[in-house]
Amino acid sequence: MKIERFNENPLITPADVKPLHEGYEVIGAFNGGVAKYNDEVLLLLRVAERPISDDPNVIKAPVFDPRTQTMEVLTFHRDDPDYDFDDPRMIRKKDKLDSFVYLTSLSYIRIARSKDGHHFTIDEEAFLYPFNEYQSYGIEDARCTQIGDTYYINFSSVSPMGVCDSLVATKDFQSYQDLGNIFAPENKDVLIFPEQINGRYYALHRPSLKSIGNYDIWIASSPDLVSWGQHRHLLGIREDCWDSGRVGGGLVPIKTDEGWLIIYHGATPEHRYCMGAALVDLQDPTRVIARSQKPIMEPEADYEKNGFFGDVVFGCGGILVADQLTMYYGVADTSMAGCTLSIAEILKQLKEVEK
Repeated sequence: MKIERFNENPLITPADVKPLHEGYEVIGAFNGGVAKYNDEVLLLLRVAERPISDDPNVIKAPVFDPRTQTMEVLTFHRDDPDYDFDDPRMIRKKDKLDSFVYLTSLSYIRIARSKDGHHFTIDEEAFLYPFNEYQSYGIEDARCTQIGDTYYINFSSVSPMGVCDSLVATKDFQSYQDLGNIFAPENKDVLIFPEQINGRYYALHRPSLKSIGNYDIWIASSPDLVSWGQHRHLLGIREDCWDSGRVGGGLVPIKTDEGWLIIYHGATPEHRYCMGAALVDLQDPTRVIARSQKPIMEPEADYEKNGFFGDVVFGCGGILVADQLTMYYGVADTSMAGCTLSIAEILKQLKEVEK
């Protein structure tokens, strides 16, 4: 698979972003949703900031209080016998290692803008900042779907109540309308199709099951983009494969003559993230036609293999011109990068699903 990575990669790093909060440092500018607005490429960056700790034995956790619009910083010590700090992203209770109780950073959405798609300037202020009780731990991993002149931006809202998916709508990327939570916890990696199919909207989503089942991609439909139902399983993990640990939506589905092209991320149990592809029927997107047996993209460059959480390529959005897809993707949970791929080559790599 031929991939042309941008010479400028990584396009945006934490060093390019000035923190919003005094006494904080930016540790991630990544997993940005993508939009083409007027004559600019916009990246809806997930910016992660953490309170600076001068003592390596002290771990801090920021928590936003939507009632007072203030940030509280909780302090923990590495030798605390009740907590586990092995994952730098989160704080876990030692008797409940399958979930976290606090995050070590707070994320929000900030816009990066570019005229040429390669060189970006970053807004001084946040575009989406926590604004309700479902977001006290932050807002993460935005995706953007344009339908007509409206841009629908969905994102993960994180709080002690869990991770749900929320939706806002904007026409100008200055103000937005809050459309509420569209998928309840635990759910993320939601991608809304860019047009109605037989009178209904469709979306991919990824429930994060804690009792039984796997981290698989499901599909749902809606009459109005807000009320979602008719949930069906779409793509599952595959044992002994590059996507054996989890799968989740990456780019907004792309309409082709052969079907809707879904470019998704897959990971091993060891958390190595690659990108793959699947094809679903144009008139019935619940029907899978084909799926790539090998990744279409793997972490190979140094900036993809090394970072805050290495060995990660995480596609978040793209811009299509004729056959060329310009994909913007998060690398190592740290920065943003870009590349170009051929839609025709991706389709050639797909293998029909066994009936």
